[in-house]
Amino acid sequence: MAQLEFMFDFASPNAYFCYKVIPKIIERKESDLKITPVLLGGLFKLTGNQPPMIAFAEVKGKLDYEMLESRRFIEKYSLSNFRFNPHFPMNTIMIMRGLIAAQKLDVQSVYIDAVLSAMWENEQKMDDADTVVETWEKAGLDSQTILTMTQSDDIKNALKENTSLAVNRGIFGVPTFFVGSEMFFGKERLGQVEDAL
Repeated sequence: MAQLEFMFDFASPNAYFCYKVIPKIIERKESDLKITPVLLGGLFKLTGNQPPMIAFAEVKGKLDYEMLESRRFIEKYSLSNFRFNPHFPMNTIMIMRGLIAAQKLDVQSVYIDAVLSAMWENEQKMDDADTVVETWEKAGLDSQTILTMTQSDDIKNALKENTSLAVNRGIFGVPTFFVGSEMFFGKERLGQVEDAL
């Protein structure tokens, strides 16, 4: 059975879009999904990359077109719950460490759904610790256990290692996907991802 590896950080609205669309691709292709948490800010630092809003700020028409593409994607896949977070950009290190903890606790899906909804539907400030813990609690997650785990060297080092290994594999941003050794970047590549699967 083929596996789709999704290099993931909540910081990217395009990661939200892809996560919402991928389940049907996985179902059609009878594949497995593996979520690999990476820190987008770390990727940028290690590769010299920048967010589109900075990288293309001086390019006439580029950001307007990016927004048009997002609107088209939202309409095509009926993602009407999406809201661009007014607190963007946010430091996602706490919620990304929390995702690794959630994977270890076998509650990955509940965790991702809760945090994505808070960040990209309910406009929550997800780099505020109290808001994050409240989000976990509302989802029925063991917030204290997850919080404690996020402070452990094991979890901190796992996120750092994932991010460094991602850069070594050629990754420069999120969302990035792997099917075997083939890499695909961006929501625009989901058709190619499906073909590869």
